[in-house]
Amino acid sequence: MMRSLLGVFLSLCFLASTTFAQSNPCSLSNHTEYTNKIKEFTTESFFSTELVDHLPFSSCVPAPDASLHHIVGAPDVLDYTKNINAYFRLLANKSPRVKVWSIGTSEEGREMLVAAVSDEANLARLDRYKEITARLADPRGLSEAEAQKLIAEGKPIYWADGSIHSPETGSPEMLMELAYRLAVEDTPFIQEIRRDAIVLITPIVETDGHDRMVDIYMQHKKHPDQPPYPLIWWGHYVSHDNNRDNLGVSLALSRNMLKTYLDWHPTVMHDLHESVPYLYIMTGTGPYNAWLDPIVISEWQEMAYHEIEEMTKRGVIGVWTHGFYDGWAPNYLLSIANNHNSIGRFYETFGNGGADTRVRTLRPTDTSREWYRPNPPLPKVKWSARDNINMQESAILFGMNNLASNGQKFLNNFYLKSKRSIAKARTEGPAAWVFPADDPRPTEQASFLNLLELQGVEVHRLEKELRIPAAQTSQESAGDKDKEKSAEKSDAAAKPKEEKKPTETVIPVGSYVVRMDQPYSRLADMTLDTQYYSPRDPRSYDDTGWTLGALRNVKTTRVTDLSILNAAMQKMGRVDPPGGIDGQGKTFVIQHNTENILASLRFRLASVAMDAAEDSFEADGIKFKAGSLIIRNADRSQLEEAAKDLGIKLHSTNATLSVKTHPLATPRIALVHNWQNTQNDGWFRISMDELKVPYTYAADTWLRETTNLREKFDVIILPPMGGGGPAGLSAVLRGLPIRGDPHPWKNSAETPNFVAPGLDSTDDIRGGLGYQGLANLERFVREGGLLIAVQTSASIPVAGGMTEMVNVSDARAMQAPGSVVLSTIDDKKSPIIYGYDDKLYVYFRAGPVITVGGNFSGPGGGSGPDEGAAGSGRSSGRGTAADPDVIQARSYEPPEKPVKRTPHEQELYVPEDLPDFARFAIPPKDQQPRVVLRFAAEKDLLLSGMITGGNEIAEKPAVVDVPHGKGHVVLFANNPMWRGETMGSYFLVFNAMLNFDHLDAGSAVITSK
Repeated sequence: MMRSLLGVFLSLCFLASTTFAQSNPCSLSNHTEYTNKIKEFTTESFFSTELVDHLPFSSCVPAPDASLHHIVGAPDVLDYTKNINAYFRLLANKSPRVKVWSIGTSEEGREMLVAAVSDEANLARLDRYKEITARLADPRGLSEAEAQKLIAEGKPIYWADGSIHSPETGSPEMLMELAYRLAVEDTPFIQEIRRDAIVLITPIVETDGHDRMVDIYMQHKKHPDQPPYPLIWWGHYVSHDNNRDNLGVSLALSRNMLKTYLDWHPTVMHDLHESVPYLYIMTGTGPYNAWLDPIVISEWQEMAYHEIEEMTKRGVIGVWTHGFYDGWAPNYLLSIANNHNSIGRFYETFGNGGADTRVRTLRPTDTSREWYRPNPPLPKVKWSARDNINMQESAILFGMNNLASNGQKFLNNFYLKSKRSIAKARTEGPAAWVFPADDPRPTEQASFLNLLELQGVEVHRLEKELRIPAAQTSQESAGDKDKEKSAEKSDAAAKPKEEKKPTETVIPVGSYVVRMDQPYSRLADMTLDTQYYSPRDPRSYDDTGWTLGALRNVKTTRVTDLSILNAAMQKMGRVDPPGGIDGQGKTFVIQHNTENILASLRFRLASVAMDAAEDSFEADGIKFKAGSLIIRNADRSQLEEAAKDLGIKLHSTNATLSVKTHPLATPRIALVHNWQNTQNDGWFRISMDELKVPYTYAADTWLRETTNLREKFDVIILPPMGGGGPAGLSAVLRGLPIRGDPHPWKNSAETPNFVAPGLDSTDDIRGGLGYQGLANLERFVREGGLLIAVQTSASIPVAGGMTEMVNVSDARAMQAPGSVVLSTIDDKKSPIIYGYDDKLYVYFRAGPVITVGGNFSGPGGGSGPDEGAAGSGRSSGRGTAADPDVIQARSYEPPEKPVKRTPHEQELYVPEDLPDFARFAIPPKDQQPRVVLRFAAEKDLLLSGMITGGNEIAEKPAVVDVPHGKGHVVLFANNPMWRGETMGSYFLVFNAMLNFDHLDAGSAVITSK
């Protein structure tokens, strides 16, 4: 109570002053009460340094406790976004050394901000320093002398950001104290930072999730006897993966941070995280991203070891580097800096998931002495929120001082990295990447190009056709390589193998060119190129492959011939493909090219009748693919308006279309989530929200309580929810334990931030899907609904008895840590693959393995011995595994040669001598599974990343359509909607949904249901 009254009194005293001009100079003294609280809440002296074991008291500028009514790092209390932002604005109002501005808002409307802290002279010239960093970021046309003059004049910028992960609550608190300390303290150490650098601070990156986390923490403090709530939505869409959005840039926080980076070009961008004890300073185990300039790799090491040394010299224990994270994938928030020639780095400090003080017992792996951790954490320690604050703040101050002390070196490195990126085209290459003008998916191509431009990458357009001589031919993209391989195979079958003669490369006029002689060439190259991750390297921290052209199903060509740089081309801004209607007629036809905007069109014009062609056809000399949309007798002006808005081309005709069609639905869609983890469904929600595909966000508990789902929905999507196999299914059925009182998820006086538009609410989050929910889903399918089950969720309908002749299992030994793999169309008549070509690159991670077929090995079951790589098909006997067996005392009879069948033929093969009782178990042909998409053969499987044991999925089903009753279950082994990267596979989902009531179209056996 006394602390609160004192805080109010101090606030009133400070607020009485409305300008920086004081009748008396500002005085500085020790903030005795605050300092005493720091010492009280610090559990051990070796968790602090002289930099943070005190706080000065300014007569002009309010300390954090004056606004918050508690010190930073106090136990049992966390602060909301509005209070933290208010304190930063108070600092800016009271100190001439602080400026604050907004950098945007979150999905739920909460403000993100940046505070700049430096001395008065630097802030007065802030725009000039911003100009200098921008010029060093793009040094084209800059002489060496001019560059060195700018470096001497400029100031390095250190940008610290907090709490991208909402459960990691220490950094937003710490950054308030850090800003105050930097603004008022007058030690030489702090003065050097203010004088020779500019500090930018974004206290909270994920503002939506932060406020929900504060709700959860403070509510549990008021009701300690009740089980704490899980943090169901870390952000509006995704959880931990909000720090994996730097390739897709789908989230508001990613766009806001990216734009701010490109405005300021900070020398260092530093993310603050919490997980491992006590302070991990990022360098990584490697392999490091192969496209980054080696200079930045050295800078990571230099900065990390400087901070480790300074902390260790002061007796701080448990500060280390190397053995956590790898440095490979470019999808993290810090990658914004690394991919744009700055220094991206992060800390991991020990967190308690709030502001508790707890005794923590560590695992031996966390306390062992290693070469990279010579001063490890203790096996057992009492850890507090203030300890966390001390460790973060001390280390980052050493980092900021290091930058300030060596500002010209770091600015010169930034200039050199930018300069070397521009030279990339003529040094390591390639010269450019080309997006051909004849790409059949122009809207998706434009979307990809606009994403690159959002990242600061320049895009040009060829003004004339370009021919590259055969002697210096370009290297084809993945898609072009496939066509080349296919042609080679067909030629080889027809005639003896001939040496392939090189041909010139023709790049059509209007093609888009991403030149590699520009400042952000490395970013463009690393996203467009293929990646190889060696199985010998340390286990990857995240995805190992991310080739965006392949994942988005957009053509790209890698060009090494430097002549392309001399071609006539025009620099582009935003690319907007034209849409509209050509021709005159009452029938309108839209080519099905799997452009995702076609789904937007269908739902935008929900009242307009549309049909899908069940086969390819021709009209007015134009060839249309199966699945192409046919609209008859519609309002032309309405169609044209939609076409222009969306960039879709329609052809109108009076020709008679002799092709079988069926109505294209506008289904009622449910997207399912549970009350434990909404990580993966968030990427589905983003995709559907961006494309304006309407859906209901439904909880597994609601499915359990709703008997007649078919009355409400046509399609239900189960995104990946938890682990696969029996344990995963058990977890889905059980959900959160039904113990104690109901656990509502609703806004209340104690939890005002739980629910926002677009999120879900309930009277009780306990119980999971349950057996009743499983039964309700089965009834939904049986009565004509479509159930889409993705990756780990595929086990739900399979183990739940909704499929026959299908098995879903975990991989046995395969390692596939997020890779780009090739799949092939297996059933070209299935509506699920309408618009696709014969091959498609998809994202695959870990599993599951889907197999199709009956168990026809005879009585007793079992599949017999493995006849693959691990064994042979012969019995034990003479010779080797490759030799024939010879039975003694009779003439040798060679065995019958095994019949060679394709995977498709083998899956549905029924032996002629199958006993009747086994034959009875085989479902009718119209109820048998239909493999739509299949993983490629092992030798062709991997495009980017790493897979070992790929034979476990090679030539196995990737997408399977299984009839059940009047409806269908569609199983995905790949994840078609992932991190805003896999646009090329979105339409597998959209095709299934839009044709949910005609998925039997094109089947060899179609019966009336």
